[in-house]
Formats: sequence, structure tokens, C-alpha cells
Amino acid sequence: MNPLLARLHPYPFERWRELTRGITPNPALRPISLGIGEPKHATPALVERAIREGLAGLSSYPATAGEPALREACAGWIGRRYSVTLDPATEVLPVNGTREALFAFAQTVVDPSRPGATVVCPNPFYQIYEGAALLAGAQTAFAPSDAARNFAPDWSTIDDATWARTQLLYVCSPGNPTGAVMPLAEWEQLFALSDRHGFVIASDECYSEIYFRDEAPLGGLEAAQRLGRRGWRRLVAFTSLSKRSSVPGMRSGFVAGDAALLKAFLLYRTYHGSAMSPVFQRASIAAWNDEAHVVENRALYRAKFAAVTPLLQEVLDVRLPDAGFYLWAAVPGGDDVAWAQGLLAQYNVTVLPGSLLARERAGHNPGAGRIRMALVAPLDECLEAARRIVTYAHSLR
Repeated sequence: MNPLLARLHPYPFERWRELTRGITPNPALRPISLGIGEPKHATPALVERAIREGLAGLSSYPATAGEPALREACAGWIGRRYSVTLDPATEVLPVNGTREALFAFAQTVVDPSRPGATVVCPNPFYQIYEGAALLAGAQTAFAPSDAARNFAPDWSTIDDATWARTQLLYVCSPGNPTGAVMPLAEWEQLFALSDRHGFVIASDECYSEIYFRDEAPLGGLEAAQRLGRRGWRRLVAFTSLSKRSSVPGMRSGFVAGDAALLKAFLLYRTYHGSAMSPVFQRASIAAWNDEAHVVENRALYRAKFAAVTPLLQEVLDVRLPDAGFYLWAAVPGGDDVAWAQGLLAQYNVTVLPGSLLARERAGHNPGAGRIRMALVAPLDECLEAARRIVTYAHSLR
């Protein structure tokens, strides 16, 4: 067995299952889950239609690089969304969702033979970052989120010696679980560090199309262009249809940016066997070329957050995030695990304890005392869950 597997931590949902193994949820109430960030909105009709019309593609092996029409659709969307021009042939690579790509990318760019090979992540974070780093033979360093800075990672906590060993930096904007969006000044800081130390930036932007204000979240390629950078040097952005178009089962996304990095990544993925089905390539083209269903999808989330957030603010320290579909709330008493266990047992509502999404460093877990709530269920379920949470919180006073 690969000895690096022993370095992996249990996935948050596995840990939660263990922590709730002996709990019997209240059988008088139907279960409602706000735990897993799995979009529940209906699949757009145009995607379903493209799948039906593309079934003939099942008779062909797909190309790892994707069909030219798909790469052009991805580049076209980037151009419309961020006013950034990409070469579809060299600066865009379709992938089977961002989860696969974020993991595989580390295996491509990390050189474990270099002393102290390090991957830096935000904390709390999407657990794939850590797993990818450890299985690539690197060590991890974490920048904790700072509530005083709108839950943005505090990159100043990473010292110069660690930055000097860093080969890859994962950023997530809008962030999971905090919903924080990186401003231009933060990008400028990270680009300067990358230039000084030579590490690659992997920008996870899969929540970019779910936002609550008039201005759409800033993306990494857009930030680089605004700052006068050319060629996307040491920068790649990852995005997906899962949240944007509510099609997580398609496992469809793309990576864009530094052509040299994407050339190496394509080589790795060719041997890895990662090629998107021709059927889903056709459906992806339809999805990337249409914005009407994205506007409708965003409106559904906005309605849920507008209805649920004020209710929860009666009993929890929570506010509307910059973007994404999570609420990141502080719970009374500070014990996020016990609080979530009690909510499940008494009111049959599942939330995810924030401490399971973070790593303790220097005696501090930046997710402790908080819960993550994914507002992915229909509006009526989210409202019912919120009412139960309010009742539960009042019962603890």
C-alpha cells in the first residue's frame, strides 16, 4: 500500500457519521439536511435536451483535452464573465469537475524531492486540498480565517521560511465554508509572494456564480489582468457547472490559465485516464453558452438566503456571506459538535460542525464554535430547518 495514504485525515462527513452513530433523530420530524453542499435545484431543460441529443457520442472514446467546441465554449464564458481573453487550444482544459482537477493538479506540480515541499491552504478549507498535498508527498501549512477580516484567510500568519518552501497555494474565492470573496488587494499580495518564491496559485472558483450583491465576485484571471499581469504566469483557475448550473452529477468543469502548466496537467491526465464523456461535453457546451438558467438559479438562492438569514440572526451570530450557498454561523456556548448533535437528536436537522472543516494549529481551530449550513434544499425545507434551529436555540437558553 502507498504509505502516504496513512497521512490522510478522515473526511468531515465520515467523522460526522462517527460522531452521530449513537444518536436517534427525533422520528416525529422529517429529516432535513443542511450538511452536504449538493445542489438540489432542477437540472436545466437545455442540459437535459443536449444529453438526449448527444447520446450517439457514447460510441466514441473522448479526448482528454476535450472537443475544440467545448474549449471554445469555456473560453467564451470566461470572456463574457471576466472580460478575459483565453486561447482555447492552450489555456483551457476541460475536467471531470473541480474536485478531480484540484486533486490531480497537485500531483502534477508538486516536486516531493525538494526539501520541505509545502502546499499552503486556507483554514477552514475544502478537504481535497490537504489530501492532494499529502498524497503528492508535500507537507501542509494553513492560513486561518479571521472573523475580523470577513473570514478571509490571514496570509500574514505564514512566515517567509514557509513561503520559500511553498510550491503550491490553494485559494478558494468565494470561500468554502465562509463565503468570503478575495478583493484585488489580496490578489496583489499573493501574486507578489508567488513572484518572490516561485509557487503556483490554484484558484478554486466553483461558487463564483452564486452571489447576493450587484457586483459579481472577482476571479483570479480577472485580478491578474487588472493588475497588468500577462500570460497567467503560475496561475490557474478552476470552475465547474455543478453549482452554477445545478448539475453535480455531470462532473463537468474546466481549468484555465498558464499554458505551460496546463500542458503538463494534460500530460498527467492523459495517463490518469481523465476524459469527459462526449455526451456531457455536448451538454456542457449548452450550459456554458447560456446565462438565463444561471440567473434563475441565483435568484432561487437569493430568495432562500433572504428568508432564512433574518430568522437565524435571532439566535445565532450569522450574516449574509459575500457569495456561495453556505451560512457560516457561530453557535452559543462554543461547542459546535455538541450543538449540532443536539440539533440532530431533538429536531432532525443536520448541519456540519465547523471544527471538522479545519485543522487545529497552535491550540486553535478556526472552525471551532461555528456550523456550516448549506441552503441547497428547496425554500420550504430551508425555512422549516431555520424554524427548528430557532426553537432549538431558544430551548438552550
